[in-house]
Amino acid sequence: MQESVEREGATVLVVDDEQDIADLYSTWLVTAHDVRTAHSGTEALQLVDESVDVVFLDRQMPDMSGDEVLDTIAERGIDPAVVMVTAVDPDFDIVEMPFDEYLTKPVTREDLLETVSEMLVRTTYDNQVQEYFAMASKKATLETQKNTPQLEASDEYRTVSERVEELRETADSTASEIDDFEAVFQQFPGESGLLSD
Repeated sequence: MQESVEREGATVLVVDDEQDIADLYSTWLVTAHDVRTAHSGTEALQLVDESVDVVFLDRQMPDMSGDEVLDTIAERGIDPAVVMVTAVDPDFDIVEMPFDEYLTKPVTREDLLETVSEMLVRTTYDNQVQEYFAMASKKATLETQKNTPQLEASDEYRTVSERVEELRETADSTASEIDDFEAVFQQFPGESGLLSD
């Protein structure tokens, strides 16, 4: 089933103000997907619509930041999977941001293609399960970037950890339908929780 979802091909929007990087990502993705390329936040907002499945969004852009683009997409009620792709190390502010995945540059062709496939699979699940994946990804991202004292001192980290546990309980009721439910996060070193003993 997962294989058939991956083979359908998605509409992907690549957004990066560095034209060479945006064009490279697009070249990598166009072999499997319909790709649109934007070199600014303003251009991204002109190209994104209901037909876009996945957005790869640079966080630092001069005319309009990726954070602003992300907020505008959410305000419009468009609901693509959004993957932040950035050289900025994630901080605790990511907890409140409405994205699905966070990739830190440099990324490879395989990173991009695998992420599109994962995003397409996630969209087949209900909203609570999708939120679980997004929140668990944020939690794991923070755990790979912050040390234990920083995590223990963070209200945002505590909030995301509690939300992951709440959603996990809800998601457990549908886990029988998701064979690799937990396996998705085994790639993240700390997903099991640095603070749990």
